[in-house]
Amino acid sequence: MSVVVQALVPVFVLIVAGHLFRRWNFPGEGFWLQAERFTYYALFPAMLIYKLGQARLPASAYGDILVLIGVMLIAMTLVLVMIQLIWRWPGEIYSSVFQGGIRFNSYVGLAAAGMLLGDEGISLIAVAVAIKVPLLNLLCIVMFSLTCRKGALRLKPLVRAIVTNPLIIGSVVGVIWSFFRIGFHPVVAGILEPLSDLALPLGLMCVGAGLQLKALRSASMPFLVSSVAKLVIFPVLTLGLAMALGMDGRLVQVAILLAALPTATSSYILARQLGGDAPLMAAIISGQTLLAMITLPLLLGVLWQAA
Repeated sequence: MSVVVQALVPVFVLIVAGHLFRRWNFPGEGFWLQAERFTYYALFPAMLIYKLGQARLPASAYGDILVLIGVMLIAMTLVLVMIQLIWRWPGEIYSSVFQGGIRFNSYVGLAAAGMLLGDEGISLIAVAVAIKVPLLNLLCIVMFSLTCRKGALRLKPLVRAIVTNPLIIGSVVGVIWSFFRIGFHPVVAGILEPLSDLALPLGLMCVGAGLQLKALRSASMPFLVSSVAKLVIFPVLTLGLAMALGMDGRLVQVAILLAALPTATSSYILARQLGGDAPLMAAIISGQTLLAMITLPLLLGVLWQAA
């Protein structure tokens, strides 16, 4: 467990640093919003293409990832449906509980995978991101349509957002690059490598800069239930599913890491667009990111040993 803690300390220190810089208005007004855009649209795609393009994953790994991700999402959806049958929250509140219980922060995941599992971990989690992100978005859209019906649901813009997602594009290009073993010309590698090195630290600081700690004042039972579901139940459930499927090794470690991550910051945008409880969503995002500083090293240390 000490190795896991050591590897994750830099991840969370960078998140805290980003939050403090934002509070101190350093380096200036508007910087962090633009830094997040730059990281999302340029640095992360470059890193995914570069890291995945060099990976040599066996063909079977892609099928295994698809199966495990699919089973994880189905199982956790059923858990969240059972939670709603117990608590019976209004649709707006449940939509935030649902997103908080099933989505993941890809910035933190890629950084943690790199620190803990090296380039192989980044490659596996990048493939998982390419599979999981569109499935999660479609799943959340269906959930909103069932629980928060406020006028006609506009699917076209959301589908376009999924198809043009830079993380998905970078992962797909990287997978193709790796599959055909194209390799990188030294000049191309010389451009992509420094961009790749910059992506994770800046991305983590942007996560910290985006935290809305004031939103935690309104945190309540939905926040607590969503956080327990995401940070504890989901990773434990994932280990059980992987063992039932006879899987082990790096793939299972990556799957547990994905399940144990705090929810995605983009959940807030979806909550605003589709009529969810945006203030509650902000509290869940910020609270889970802080709680993950405790739960992530503990759960990974225990569950990875069991895997």
